[in-house]
Amino acid sequence: MSLTKEKKGFFGRLSERIGDALMMRPSIDEDLMDELEEILITSDIGMDTTVKIMDKLRTTIKDRMIGSPEGVKEALAEIIAEITDKGERNRLSDKTPLVIMMIGINGGGKTTTIAKLGNLLRSEGKTVIFAAADTFRAAAGEQLAIWGDRIGINTVKHQEGADPSAVIYDAIQSARAKDIDVLICDTAGRLQTKKNLMTELSKMNRIISREFPEADRETLLVLDATNGKNAVSQAKEFNEAAELSGVVITKLDGTAKGGIAITIADEFDMPIKYIGVGEGIEDIEAFDAAEFAGGIFNE
Repeated sequence: MSLTKEKKGFFGRLSERIGDALMMRPSIDEDLMDELEEILITSDIGMDTTVKIMDKLRTTIKDRMIGSPEGVKEALAEIIAEITDKGERNRLSDKTPLVIMMIGINGGGKTTTIAKLGNLLRSEGKTVIFAAADTFRAAAGEQLAIWGDRIGINTVKHQEGADPSAVIYDAIQSARAKDIDVLICDTAGRLQTKKNLMTELSKMNRIISREFPEADRETLLVLDATNGKNAVSQAKEFNEAAELSGVVITKLDGTAKGGIAITIADEFDMPIKYIGVGEGIEDIEAFDAAEFAGGIFNE
């Protein structure tokens, strides 16, 4: 995972702010700890997660007798890596066939992320098909189909307003007939009431279980890092309405403070599967906790 693009956004700014705080103080004291805490909170890292990080940092500094700014930075990187590392859960299932349900609010980069993920999986040698099951947003199916045409992935779609489960059904039939490795479903483009969302997703999942029982499953929530604390609220709502297996954090290359990635991993014990780092079709990367944390502090 390359962190060059993220450093231009969240990582570069956070690294600079922490670096300045450490270099401006001659000693590692409580005033420095307070300043670091403020930096973390204003980077969209939630209060509870920030307190956890700072408690661990104080303990680590004491146990290791850390007295240098570099030592503090290294300790912080280790703590953040530990928080965001969910082991095998950070990785997308490598079993095939695989059905990936992609959910998230409109405007969060969901459709574009599907295209990026499909392109990445194809580059890894997998065959992919799209299901345009977000049938209630105007032109959503056409948008996904255009992306599919660009990268050589077929899209199964119905007319606007069609039953999303019917799209899933047809996409499964196509995937099975063509022995496709991965079916990626664009769906749930709006957060209605939790009950309606759960009903809609449950119906789709029943179709998958009945028609594609041999397929492994992932349900991924796409979150826009520039939404900050609103993205954390979205994660809470969707996590209560659906059985999420992970999240994809988009737009970490922009003006995002980016701390939501750390907060979501901590507060919801949620694995981050991928991060979006730009507008290009190849600007998506598998999440690596150690590189993510290291990228915050290493120029």
